Amino acid sequence: MKSTMSLVKPAMRGLLAKRLRFHLPIAFGLALVAAVAFKFTVTEPRKQAYADFYKHYDSMKEFSAMREAGVFESVRPTGK
Repeated sequence: MKSTMSLVKPAMRGLLAKRLRFHLPIAFGLALVAAVAFKFTVTEPRKQAYADFYKHYDSMKEFSAMREAGVFESVRPTGK
């Protein structure tokens, strides 16, 4: 007489499809949440910072300051 318990065989057929049906929507949802969070916490503040910087940026004033500092080889400072 055998008095041993038999183990239940694991369900291997269709296991990948079953797990994908569960995990794929979760993965897409988390990716969407991460993308939206990145957009509003990184991208939008960065765009606003660039807009604020260039709102008051005077390129000719910067060019004149660099010319006077002798940064350019092709343009001499006004004093020389």
